[in-house]
Amino acid sequence: MRPLLLVVAVIFLPGCGIDMAPAGPPQHDTKTVPRDKAEMVKVELHMGAGEMRLQGGAKELLEADFEYNVASWKPEVRYSNTGVRGYLTVEQPNGSKMANSNRYIWNMKLNDETPMDVKVKFGAGEADLNLGSLLLRSVDVEMGVGQIKLDLRGDPKRDYDVHVRGGVGEATIYVPREVGVYADASGGIGGIDARGLRQEGHHYINDAYEKAKVKIHLDVRGGVGAIHLIGD
Repeated sequence: MRPLLLVVAVIFLPGCGIDMAPAGPPQHDTKTVPRDKAEMVKVELHMGAGEMRLQGGAKELLEADFEYNVASWKPEVRYSNTGVRGYLTVEQPNGSKMANSNRYIWNMKLNDETPMDVKVKFGAGEADLNLGSLLLRSVDVEMGVGQIKLDLRGDPKRDYDVHVRGGVGEATIYVPREVGVYADASGGIGGIDARGLRQEGHHYINDAYEKAKVKIHLDVRGGVGAIHLIGD
């Protein structure tokens, strides 16, 4: 299954080639980006194919551990600060060659106290995004092929919007019960499964929505695959 996902990922990543040479031994690379005085940070994560694991709990802005067995796939981490807004980017290098046998895993933690806009562009594989503890301003996820779990359960202090665009695969989104949730969702062949939310017309809401002071608005569009919305 994984070699097939890698081939399909090429479609979503123009400029990537296919390298059939044997992969090397696993390598580890750790990266820490110190937290500074930025009032908000825009986080962009771009992965072609592999496993992405993201959660809160970092003391610094970013604490990451990368594992890969193709040397040219070493992730590029960049950070800049304009004085008010910070820009953090983690991405697979441009022009990376797809290997026939690969191991590519990103384990990342973000700081819970810095307001963030989080954008994830994911080509193929599996993504586990546990973002409920973060101080979110917005979330934007674009998936090509594979599975994604987006966990937003937490205690948000402000409203924020979530946009999810799925390609071929399955998306499971967990939402908190204590805040208002409004979801515009449309799926492809796999359809939509909502648990703990009720459907009203073309959208879904939870029981807390009418009176909640904090609300999450989701805009979810699926391609070929299933969308699961879980609010219990």
